[in-house]
Amino acid sequence: MRVLLWHVHGSWATSFVHGPQTTLVPVTPDRGPDGRGRPGTFTWPDRAVEVAPERLRHEDVDVVVLQRPRELELAERWLGRRPGRDVPAVYVEHDTPRRTPADASLPEEVVPDSRHFLHDRDDIPVVHVTHFNRLFWNCGRAPTTVIEHGVVDPGHRCTGDMPRAGVVINDPLRRGRVAGTDLLAELARAVPLDLFGMNVGGVPEALGIAPESLWTFEDLPQARMHEELARRRVYVHPYRWTSLGLALIEAMMLGLPVVALATTEAVEAVPPEAGVLSTRVGALADAARALAADPPRARQMGKEARAYAVERYGLPRFLRDWERTLTEVTR
Repeated sequence: MRVLLWHVHGSWATSFVHGPQTTLVPVTPDRGPDGRGRPGTFTWPDRAVEVAPERLRHEDVDVVVLQRPRELELAERWLGRRPGRDVPAVYVEHDTPRRTPADASLPEEVVPDSRHFLHDRDDIPVVHVTHFNRLFWNCGRAPTTVIEHGVVDPGHRCTGDMPRAGVVINDPLRRGRVAGTDLLAELARAVPLDLFGMNVGGVPEALGIAPESLWTFEDLPQARMHEELARRRVYVHPYRWTSLGLALIEAMMLGLPVVALATTEAVEAVPPEAGVLSTRVGALADAARALAADPPRARQMGKEARAYAVERYGLPRFLRDWERTLTEVTR
């Protein structure tokens, strides 16, 4: 099977391209948002192949995996075929719904009423990455299913030799309250934090946090980030409104216990024996401080976290689910 897929979400795409299919990845000279090609910070197999847009009309494409509304137009223009009509397609919905619809012509809605932009179409199935997303999006006529995340297992590598907490947030200042960036100051008063991600350098100054209480690590390659994260004693997940950060699952697979806001899909992803969930930030701060000060308890909870994550979010299950879905769609 030959699948057209844009490189949009690095971690998710890394898992997807490990499947048996040949994945055609658009690449443009500037490697901009619509043509990033293969990444430099993730390891992809050779069967993920870069293709220039002008070559796509000459490629055999069995199915298009869409991830952004504008890819409908891009696929039609670059392939010369309409997704869902001339070529099979599925749409991966990575995000929780917002008050403002993706289609600016639609009125604002409260979240439980949020209409997906494919609401009125029945020819492109919507694949949600969490059951929470499927519950909250109003997809109307569009067929829906859930394929939960799958993660390439980095191995049980946690040493916990640093009594600090790891956090992973890309663009924390831009994403603000959605990612829980505003909560870092209170958490950093309880336990020193190490913030990994893109555009993290200005966060301590912007939030008024002392540098020794919040170290930042700018856009490390995935393997290096795993190595550094594994040295921390606890993983903190402050996100208010997100599908389910793959970094959370990776941290669990590394063997870190988790302290997380009890919001969206986190309540499904983190069982009680693997960490502490609460909507009270003070309770999370206390839990992170206690785990950082108690290595034996942190190790035991980390073992439980890893066991759960490997069973539920292992790559083999993810790839089987996607192979079945793509086969059904192309049939």
